[in-house]
Amino acid sequence: DCSVLSPVGKHRYRGMDFRGGTDYTTGMKSASRLLPVLLLLAGCSTTPPGTIYQVSTIDALLAGVYDGEVRFAEVMPHGDFGIGTFDALGGEMVALDGHYFDVRFDGRVLPVDPARRTPFSAVTYFEAGRSTPALTATNLTQLTALLDVSIAATNLPCAIRIDGRFHFIRTRSVPPQRPPYPPLAEVAKAQAVFEFHDVRGTLLGFRCPAWMKGVNVPGYHLHFLTADRTGGGHVLDVAFTNLVAGLDECHTVTVVLPGSKTFGAVNFNQDRSREMERAEK
Repeated sequence: DCSVLSPVGKHRYRGMDFRGGTDYTTGMKSASRLLPVLLLLAGCSTTPPGTIYQVSTIDALLAGVYDGEVRFAEVMPHGDFGIGTFDALGGEMVALDGHYFDVRFDGRVLPVDPARRTPFSAVTYFEAGRSTPALTATNLTQLTALLDVSIAATNLPCAIRIDGRFHFIRTRSVPPQRPPYPPLAEVAKAQAVFEFHDVRGTLLGFRCPAWMKGVNVPGYHLHFLTADRTGGGHVLDVAFTNLVAGLDECHTVTVVLPGSKTFGAVNFNQDRSREMERAEK
């Protein structure tokens, strides 16, 4: 039954017991406070490529649900590519080529300890089905407009990867928070901003369609990692010449929801579009 299968590797599947999160490949219980939810858009995915595995929702993060309930050890088998954050917002997560990195508030880049937890992450096994023509962009707004032209299936989420030399990249990371947690838009006011000039690296992330509002960021959510793995973060602006973007359209989204009282108390009827704009841009 495709409704109870989610990929954990290129040739393995993890059966999810919706009453408690049983991992049938090991017979062990996953965190009982987590409620796995599968949103199947089109048929059954037989391999991880084309599947996004996501922890929690962007609206929960905007509302201040920063306590991570899922260990990265549970996230890593679901993707070699992706973005996210850490327990109490302690950095920006970048997953690239199977390696997970933490871009910290002080600018350092460290490998992710699998025991650390995440309140929000989205990962996939990246496999570019198409690529764009060579693109030239003088800012992030121009880049997203160019990508919009190349992404044909606008109602499907799409993973995006651009490798090469960038004229300019502006990124950010945010400091760790302490309870009671402020909303994400308030946290962003204290963000650390990093600028890179004439740097090689990888721009990566997702474009999500409008129907995913509240679940993930509608539009583009991009992170960056330098080729030497010494810098990166959440992308605020970018400029480059003649780089090609790889595109991986995704047909399946798996969302693991927190079972905490904090998550249960969030008012999801509230429109957080303005908060999203302030926090992401």
